[in-house]
Amino acid sequence: MESKAVILGSNYYIGLSIIRCLGKEGIHTVAMDYSTENTYGAKSRYLREQLIVPHYRKDEEKLVAYMVEYSKKQDRKPVLFPSGDPYVEFIDKNFDLLKEHYLFPMDRKGKWTDALMKDSLEKLAVKFGMPVPESVQLDDPDIARKVDELIGYPCILKPTESTQFVAKFRVKNFLLKSREDLVKYRDTIIEAGMGGVVQRIIPGFDDHMYTYDAYLDKHSDVTHWMTCQKHRQFPINFGASVYTEQRLVPELHEMSRKFFKDIGYRGFGEIEYKKDSKTGKFYLIEINARTTNLNSLLYKAGVNFPLLAYREMTGGTVLHDRKTYDTGIYFRYLYEDLLAMREYARAGQLSKTSMALSLLKRKAPAILDLSDLKPGIAFLRMVYGKVKKRG
Repeated sequence: MESKAVILGSNYYIGLSIIRCLGKEGIHTVAMDYSTENTYGAKSRYLREQLIVPHYRKDEEKLVAYMVEYSKKQDRKPVLFPSGDPYVEFIDKNFDLLKEHYLFPMDRKGKWTDALMKDSLEKLAVKFGMPVPESVQLDDPDIARKVDELIGYPCILKPTESTQFVAKFRVKNFLLKSREDLVKYRDTIIEAGMGGVVQRIIPGFDDHMYTYDAYLDKHSDVTHWMTCQKHRQFPINFGASVYTEQRLVPELHEMSRKFFKDIGYRGFGEIEYKKDSKTGKFYLIEINARTTNLNSLLYKAGVNFPLLAYREMTGGTVLHDRKTYDTGIYFRYLYEDLLAMREYARAGQLSKTSMALSLLKRKAPAILDLSDLKPGIAFLRMVYGKVKKRG
């Protein structure tokens, strides 16, 4: 029997996209969730099993023990896929034990965390010559003066670790318009026991955000890659992709390939960049060390990234793809894109006409799949339930 694919988390469309990418290839997929609530991805026809397991943070040791015992019962080691940053952190924290019982590309504890955390990523970027926005650590005793002289206002305060920050404050970062904002939000974050960095805002609208998505083999060499350009985000200006185009941006390949190689990265990785509207220079913003939100787009554009990981982990051959991709297909997360369109219009940043015309493109939906309708129906029921509860 072939190795099963274990997906940590089916309560978001990233997990759903992994399930579909592997299940359509006949691979036995297993979702591990801490609750059945809102796990619309588990309704997919391509999922074989859903297991309710201990919570990755509240009952971490119990989850590790459960996963070890589950693996021992299998004929072959399962291949492990985290669907979100909290699961990446969980795997990295328990790296050595999980590596004994599961297959996943990363070779050493700490590499994922170094890529995820804003402070360690900045150090790696500086070390290997990757452009990053100027920033000041939140615990710097001279932060007020340095922000005034080196960065200026407005600027953004970003968390060192995003997951707990977003869970508590429901935003990805804080916009600072003055020194008073800096003092206020600095105290708020420190009181919450978190860290952060204050960073210069690179000039440019939301369509100046780009991604480089790639698979790195055991030698940290890129085997497959694509680039994308964001057009709309939610929350607007500092949010996640909700309407994004797959298009070729050749200049991102060499700088990204080299950086991934320099840091010894393995498996799937996504570098987010912002292009300075004044200079045309690309700056590294962050790395996503798990399957991207855009996975359904990358799949439709021609590369099944979860399948590449599965093949390499189970001893298959992953040949280097010399193709470049420039499909013009658009990813859309309909629910949040509708919210984003409303906010862009209210802010006067995009016209309703231009946004309506943008929808006349070939799309890769985040959730809707005509061959797999149940997740979409479950998602609509979930949204309806939330709206009804609020009303």
